[in-house]
Amino acid sequence: MAQHFCLASCDVVGFDLDHTLCRYNLPESALLIYNSFAQFLVKEKGYDKELLTVTPEDWDFCSKGLALDLEDGHFIKLADNGTVLRASHGTKMMAPEVLAEQYGRKEWKHFISDTGMASRSGKYYFYDNYFDLPGALLCARVVDSLTKQNNGQKTFDFWKDVVAAIQHNYKVSAFKENCGIYFPEVKRDPGRYLYSCPESVKKWLQQLKNAGKILLLITSSHSDYCRLLCEHILGNDFADLFDIVITNALKPGFFSHSPSQRPFRTLENDEEQEALPSLDKPGWYSQGNAAHLYELLKKMTGKPEPKVVYFGDSMHSDIFPARHYSNWETVLILEELRGDRDGKPEESEPLEKKGKYEGPKAKPLYTLSKTWGSFFIDSVSGLENTEDSLVYTWSCKRISTYSTIAIPSIEAIAGSNVHLEHLVNFLLWR
Repeated sequence: MAQHFCLASCDVVGFDLDHTLCRYNLPESALLIYNSFAQFLVKEKGYDKELLTVTPEDWDFCSKGLALDLEDGHFIKLADNGTVLRASHGTKMMAPEVLAEQYGRKEWKHFISDTGMASRSGKYYFYDNYFDLPGALLCARVVDSLTKQNNGQKTFDFWKDVVAAIQHNYKVSAFKENCGIYFPEVKRDPGRYLYSCPESVKKWLQQLKNAGKILLLITSSHSDYCRLLCEHILGNDFADLFDIVITNALKPGFFSHSPSQRPFRTLENDEEQEALPSLDKPGWYSQGNAAHLYELLKKMTGKPEPKVVYFGDSMHSDIFPARHYSNWETVLILEELRGDRDGKPEESEPLEKKGKYEGPKAKPLYTLSKTWGSFFIDSVSGLENTEDSLVYTWSCKRISTYSTIAIPSIEAIAGSNVHLEHLVNFLLWR
């Protein structure tokens, strides 16, 4: 990671929306996401009804950085050298001797030493954000169920049904059509699932604009959902804070695809219009690509190589592609840096205003998993008569390689009382 980072030297400041500018009440949003998928699998695909019941204790299984082997139903946690630190079959953790027999100390079969190894594949899936994690728990429980029903089933073909559940709940038209469970519920009661941005964040964004920075909002959420989120967390005038808003950006393709593969489109009543040959002026757009955006930023700044920094929470969709393909500075929002502290923004609405909810709640997903251990490091058993050694995880290595800095939240900068010109060497990485 960078030893020195000066925000004041950046000409353009870009933000992801979900889990970056928009903070979610994770115990509530995680359960909603889980239920939206589980209901589909049970009602539409005939899976076991036991999937519909989840306890607060079940959520300890969730941990960022896990990979699901789609063929054998194993979840694994990788070391920085590609060896397997911990593994489970479904939710059932492998004992050390089983782990040693299954994986030994060799590289995982799908591992590529370059830390740019894909997070998505037809053979495996990495869980790296809070929209994903409820699906990890659900998939693990699906493996448990199928293994039990089919007398120790060894190979699995459930992933296509999970993809169908995702498509049903999150397709572009789902918000407008009130399709699935997720969007109708968030529309009905946004205060239950979303934290309003603290005044310190709103003030900080305005300070950036006043200092002459170009502000971008680049989100893969569609325009209608983006508007709901932003009006709730920033107010009805949120669009005034940003020079350019890009929705349905389809990251990471926004960064990796060429202009011909992913042109910008204008919007009319949240419907995408014809493709644009280039991006000529600030405004609100859909889809698009980083190459055309950068050409516009050159015009807006009057500089041949304007410096861009991008804030995001996903290594797969935000940090890796922005750094690898566009060479932008990157700030990773990593709530795991909070440890076990309460994740609610200090200035967010009190619970009394939002309504109290019955029943026990799951722990926030960023807190330490007793099942999987630290997101950053883990221990490797030593040889006979030697002590265990600590190693970095593969996720930790990717963070140190591709993020300029990592911070627990936007508020960590906005509420730090660090003047813009003096935001140098501001690292909240431990």
